[in-house]
Parts: sequence; structure tokens; C-alpha cells
Amino acid sequence: MSVDRAPVVLSAVPTLFTSDGELDLDAIRALYKLTGGLLDGLLVAGTTGEFPALEDAERLTLFELGLAEVGPERLIAHIGAPDARHSARLARAAVQLGVTRIAAITPYYLAARPDELIAHYRHIREAAPSVELYSYIFPERTGLAVTPELFGELARDVGLAGSKVSGSASANLAAYVAAAPGLAIYSGGDADPWASMRAGAAGLISGRSSAYPEVYAALRTDPAAQGRLDQIVALGASIGRLKHALSVRGLAGTTARMTIDPPDATTAAAIAEQVAALLS
Repeated sequence: MSVDRAPVVLSAVPTLFTSDGELDLDAIRALYKLTGGLLDGLLVAGTTGEFPALEDAERLTLFELGLAEVGPERLIAHIGAPDARHSARLARAAVQLGVTRIAAITPYYLAARPDELIAHYRHIREAAPSVELYSYIFPERTGLAVTPELFGELARDVGLAGSKVSGSASANLAAYVAAAPGLAIYSGGDADPWASMRAGAAGLISGRSSAYPEVYAALRTDPAAQGRLDQIVALGASIGRLKHALSVRGLAGTTARMTIDPPDATTAAAIAEQVAALLS
């Protein structure tokens, strides 16, 4: 497929904490301002944001900060939880804050049948009938494989606006696009944005872009910037590595609440080298 438009890039931003594990509000504002200023928007409180370790009130605080920095049109608030009741409660609260775009990861921990998957999203839709609703498919994190055919059925039944497709599912991106024509399918695979566009994606929702937004901004207009991205991809994409890059940038410390695979000394030095080149 030929591509005549640049990738839309939303940054899947980490949640930044103080050394004692509390939300670092000043650092979060700075991160949202940086990424929101260079890219097309934010996904807040997703996987990269360590959402399972966040209290509901903290997620809502993050949504408020995101709204203040980029506005409702450029923010997707992740309200996903293992159970639909919890997701629906967060969806209602997010809408009250002014959120107009929400995403919810598929049910996880316990297996879900296709009818249970659809019922899960129906419950969220009933709680927030007027917002854009995106499914979030990530089989490695949820243990739930959603085929393109099932996604198409879900999209039609619930009235999805689109989906974020991550992990191994993103290798089959074109099939998800074909299963729900006209919907905005975002790739969670951010190693080659132009390949995602050739598969028919609307763009990507990228964890790496939170630490290296300048590179992804350049890629929207200059495919030759892929060479620089390839060097960054080689460093790995764990939350710990992204937080290390952000600490090198002076935005925040590296504290996390979950296990995040921090870089070893060699990788940390390579990350610092990339950041230094980016900021020089």
C-alpha cells in the first residue's frame, strides 16, 4: 500500500514518581508539555504508564493534567481494568472531567469468551455513550488473543472508534484494519511508523516517543529519520529504559511502582549517548 500521509503519533507516556513513589506532578506536567508540544497527542495511564499500580484518583489526576496540556481532542484516557464495572466507573469519572476519548484494554487475568469480551465493552459503552471508545489489544499482557474477525464483530456491536493493537497482534495490523473499515487503528509497535502506515494504520501510539519525541516528530515528515530510530529501537523499550532516558533529559527520576527492567550499565550509557545527541 502506498502512503500519502504522515503517521499520527500519540505518545504513550510513563507515569513519573517522586523518590518515595508518589506522583511527581511537576515532572508529569513537563513530560506532557514536551511530548504534547511535538507530537499529535497523548495516551495517559496505559501500559507504559503502569496503570495497574495506580489508584483511581491518581488516574483521574493524570487525565486532568493531560487535558490541561493538550485538550480533549488530543488526549486518550486509558480507563481499562480487569472487570467492566471498574472500567465503567473510571469512564464515567473521566467524562465528568471533560475527557472525550477513552481506551480500555481487554479483560485480563481470567480468560474471556468472545461473548464476555463484547459484554465487557458494552458495559463501558453504556457508562460513556457519547465518547470515542478504543479497544486495546495486547495479548502478551492480557493473555487474551482477539482475532481480527472478533475485533470486527466487537467494533460493530459496541460502536468503537478504533483500537490500539500491540505486541504480537500488531504483526497482523492490516487484518485488523480490514476487519473494521474506516476505524482508526493505531499500532502499538513503534519501531517502524511508515510500515504501520503501509498496513493501513491511522498512526501509532508509542512508548518510545515519550523519551525521544523529537525523533518521532521528524519521522512524520522525513522517512530518512528511520535510521536514527533504528539506533533507539536497538536499546530496548522497557519502562525502565524510557525512565532512564527521561532522567538523563533532566525530567524526572527513575522511580517506578512495578517491575520495569531498568538498563544495565552498558545500555544506560548508550541511552545517555542517544539523549545527548538529541539535545545537542
